[in-house]
Amino acid sequence: MQEVITLTVFIPFAVFYMNQPFKWDFLWAGLCLLGAVYFMFRT
Repeated sequence: MQEVITLTVFIPFAVFYMNQPFKWDFLWAGLCLLGAVYFMFRT
């Protein structure tokens, strides 16, 4: 959970404040982490 929250804060910070270009790696990493959270908390 903590990593998902960190990515949702860090990606906009990196793109808008630090002027880093958006990379598709950000999206794929986020989807992998969301999948990991899903499998950890499903019942």
